[in-house]
Amino acid sequence: MTRVAVSARLPVFPWDRLEPYKSAAAGHPDGIVDLSVGTPVDPVPEPVRRALAAAADSPGYPTVWGTPRLREAILGWCGRRTGARGLDHANVLPVIGSKELVAGLPAQLGIGPGEKVAYPVPAYPTYEVGALLAGAEPVPYRTGPGGPEPTGLENVPGLRLLWLNSPSNPTGRVLGVPELRAVVAWARERGVLVVSDECYLELGWEAEPVSVLHPEVCGGSAEGLVAVHSLSKRSNLAGYRAAFLAGDAAVLGELLAVRKHAGFMLPAPVQAAMVAALEDDAHAEEQRERYAARRAVLREALLGQGFSLRHSEASLYLWATRGEPCWETVGGLSKQGILVAPGEFYGPGGEEFVRVALTATDERIAAAVRRLAA
Repeated sequence: MTRVAVSARLPVFPWDRLEPYKSAAAGHPDGIVDLSVGTPVDPVPEPVRRALAAAADSPGYPTVWGTPRLREAILGWCGRRTGARGLDHANVLPVIGSKELVAGLPAQLGIGPGEKVAYPVPAYPTYEVGALLAGAEPVPYRTGPGGPEPTGLENVPGLRLLWLNSPSNPTGRVLGVPELRAVVAWARERGVLVVSDECYLELGWEAEPVSVLHPEVCGGSAEGLVAVHSLSKRSNLAGYRAAFLAGDAAVLGELLAVRKHAGFMLPAPVQAAMVAALEDDAHAEEQRERYAARRAVLREALLGQGFSLRHSEASLYLWATRGEPCWETVGGLSKQGILVAPGEFYGPGGEEFVRVALTATDERIAAAVRRLAA
């Protein structure tokens, strides 16, 4: 019997295709300015590092559900930042980074062949990958402005899970309360679970992002809703793999039961670090100010060189185009030593766009601005 490798179900890993352009950009006399992947470059906040070090002597197994103190810290943050009300310990669950969660969620919920997972386009590629890993069918959709239903999903049998992403990666688009409320109502009528990726919730620039758990969106009930949050960007903890879920207790209880068997445990020192990060809003505001300053100068430099921006009202990216195929833009910028991500990586609608990340040092952002102005 011939077995088909799991990797054969998946698309080519997109970042591998960028390597030749990365090499070209690295050849610039002043070095590469990498604005592609979006990995944090600023220091981990000192209180977080102290908490990690203090918990280093942790010889026992941690728990999948996390410590009570971690759950309290998550609940406190959710109350302050999402406006959620009525949540308790059963409504939260720490996870080992949000990408692991996105890729594994459909399978962990028992979604499989003959069933469908919907995701917005253009979008983070891992939504599609998670469906494919589970053997389910990925279904791209668009949410019309103010429309009562996700466009393209009016007659999709077998739909089990619908991803939301606001602020969006890659576009930076923010869905308002009316749009979010309409999608939640649409999904609840059909018994479809809504999972809202809100990893950039605290990074609104020209719009104020709203959580799916806000009472104005969900009516004060988390039924059928799960929000995904990460400390990678707000706290520079991408290397810690620190994230969490909040929402429907029944859904999170099922995930907890499955993840216990699989041993999906955040290391105890990381759990302690998460507590410190979630209980301290000051460092997150300082980091936000850094990104705002970088965004302002990079935005003006791109506009000055004939780029136009779509959405980009939030998140850590500028969604830019100059009306040509995205790979031409990538190639042209690589000759200036600037590496960006082609919009094609993110599916339909991205063919003439590039995603420009704000996650570079002030010195590298300044270098990019100089090169764009040359």
